[in-house]
Amino acid sequence: MRRIAVVGASAAGLAAAETLRREGYDGTLTLVGDEPQAPYDRPPLSKQVLAAQWQPARLALRPPADLAALDLDLRLGVAATGLELTERTVRLADGTEVPYDGLIVATGVRPRRLPGAGAHVLRTLDDALVLRDRLGPGVRLVVVGAGFLGAEAAAVAWRLGAKVTLLEPAAVPLAHAVGAEVGALLARAHVERGVDLRCGVTASEVTEDGVRLADGELVESDEVLVAVGSQPNTEWLEGSGLAVGDGVVCDEYCEAARNVYAAGDVARWHNPLFGTSMRIEHRTNAAEQGMAAARNLLRPDTRKPFAPVPYFWSDQYDMKIQAYGYLRGHDEVAVVDGDLAEGRFVAAYRTGGGLSGALAVGMPPRVLRVWRQAIAAGAAWGEAVRTDATVAGA
Repeated sequence: MRRIAVVGASAAGLAAAETLRREGYDGTLTLVGDEPQAPYDRPPLSKQVLAAQWQPARLALRPPADLAALDLDLRLGVAATGLELTERTVRLADGTEVPYDGLIVATGVRPRRLPGAGAHVLRTLDDALVLRDRLGPGVRLVVVGAGFLGAEAAAVAWRLGAKVTLLEPAAVPLAHAVGAEVGALLARAHVERGVDLRCGVTASEVTEDGVRLADGELVESDEVLVAVGSQPNTEWLEGSGLAVGDGVVCDEYCEAARNVYAAGDVARWHNPLFGTSMRIEHRTNAAEQGMAAARNLLRPDTRKPFAPVPYFWSDQYDMKIQAYGYLRGHDEVAVVDGDLAEGRFVAAYRTGGGLSGALAVGMPPRVLRVWRQAIAAGAAWGEAVRTDATVAGA
């Protein structure tokens, strides 16, 4: 294997490239990225960058000298447009082709949009800078979607003095992931600060004057941010022969086809720890999966299943939210430490008969790490949760 291509130059792709070099690979290593910038970190876009606390240079994942030391064939500002598995080549938008012996797909995701024009999305550095320039005291901002991205942006806009309206189709924010009780706490954080949170409403289109709801009501605004989820960037793989279904479909080793692996937001792989297929859009998973895919590609005889306990965090107002595990589709929630009403607690999540996740708000990291260990060990629910825990319905 003398030619390896990594398509996608964000956290997962860079982690894969660094791991290949660290593990001794000294052949041609091509890193392709559709943005002109060198690899940069995305989580601060909805927080520190939007709040004008950080300048773009601070987002760089590695200084130029470290990138140069990787001896990359670096192709930035050019998207991949096709893959030929038989010929083992990647086609690029500039008309060139990248031959490979091994390939890692790390093309990430892009924001979903609503019909109509003029709305902001928040995925790239340019997205964040444009929205940042539009926010300020008295600006009417409508945020469509109260997931982590929408909630973080709403919190920053509120701090900047904007008049924020937050639209969410579910009964409470993040009900599908964190449950009704924790979702109600997140809702209260917005409402107590004067954010106009409207749950149970569906946005149908963006207009020149704001957002039109499904019932015909117009929510007027100066600016609109659409944060209604994302779509995996897999269109360039159409006709390639790779299985695609809400991401690049992989096995437990992150392999999608012989000598083709996927990592990061675009990868849907079987996580044997939870016994299910999952696609995780969180920064920590991107880096860890990029490393795992690189090792498995480079040394197939000693490859290992990628079976992490996913981790994510979110900063909203004065709340630090952290979670381990796979919370979607849970059957039960129990508050196992602290007090939900006080906004300082740990909640454990049950799926089937096992502990599948834990979420903490306002608690020291060491408290949650104990629950991570229990999840990694495959702890049964009854063994992990105290019998006097306050149990809430899913």
